[in-house]
Amino acid sequence: MTANLERMRQQMNHIGGSLRPHVKTAKSANVLAHIFEDKNTAKICVSTIREAEYFSEAGYTDIMYAVAIAPNKLDAIVRLMQTGTNLTIVLDNIETAQIVAAHGKQHKALFNVFIELDVDGHRSGVTPTDPALLEIARFIDKTEGIKLAGVMTHAGDSYNCTSIQGIRVMAEQERARSVAAAESIRQAGITCPDVSVGSTPTATYLESAEGITEIRAGVFIFQDLFQAGINVCQESDIALSVLATVIGHQKSKNWVITDAGWMAMSRDRGTQAQSKDQGYGLVCGINGEILIDDLIVVSANQEHGIIAKRDGTALDLSQFPIGSKVRILPNHACSTAAQYSKYTIIENNQCIGLWPRIRGW
Repeated sequence: MTANLERMRQQMNHIGGSLRPHVKTAKSANVLAHIFEDKNTAKICVSTIREAEYFSEAGYTDIMYAVAIAPNKLDAIVRLMQTGTNLTIVLDNIETAQIVAAHGKQHKALFNVFIELDVDGHRSGVTPTDPALLEIARFIDKTEGIKLAGVMTHAGDSYNCTSIQGIRVMAEQERARSVAAAESIRQAGITCPDVSVGSTPTATYLESAEGITEIRAGVFIFQDLFQAGINVCQESDIALSVLATVIGHQKSKNWVITDAGWMAMSRDRGTQAQSKDQGYGLVCGINGEILIDDLIVVSANQEHGIIAKRDGTALDLSQFPIGSKVRILPNHACSTAAQYSKYTIIENNQCIGLWPRIRGW
């Protein structure tokens, strides 16, 4: 984990970028303590109200809630702002802007908002050339209860890239289109302070941060098999694993059975569409070393994991006696970590502590 953090620090220094880490992956103040030396200058990004409350209570008060705001969450946002938290929210349509402004006026609150951009057709957001962008910006600029913080985007289509060069192209597209959107707002005479972009792939391979005020990324903290599959990291960089115990064998099928099914690993099969399908996770030894090439969790029930060779060939089951343990690297660090309430921290193959993490919305 510390090596992953250092690589991202070096990347930000290289491109002149300012990192606002997305804490939806880690969900732990202990992890953030390894990222920031000073909470007072720290900027973070969250995806749930629960995360915003938890990290605000932990002393992190510059927070972006980076999911388009739902009206029923505005009261919680107001309560957080009343504690002194600088909480910005996101929207991508005039209807939501009107609701937010009305709520701000009613409760004598000022909502700082980012307009979400769609720079790659991946998810939500308004395209940078859509007239709706300026319509939203003009409404915010002239309306009580709401203020424009800037524009933001998430280049999620970078997850579909098949090469490093492809990610670099996507990263530059994300940067250029976001900067252009901000410039069009400024040319209309409207203040647009911040340009916020980010995903772990594009943050890793962006070559210039010109025009960008902050970069958001989250899964880089732990990395996972999906990121390895698109060449963002190596399998050896993955810091998160699930410890599983062998509970049985099926000799006729060359299977090892463990107590870590999809409730332990999550149902995420994100690598299924990649050139190397990692099943429900890649199997390693107790200290994280690769035991046998292509040994994966090929299938999972709720509490049972089935380990086998990827191609189904013979496996020496004597290497996995009942009660022995293996580590399983996850497809998606966020969804696997979400199954747990704490991290067991390993350094030099020794447990050095437990770090709590929060769950819920």
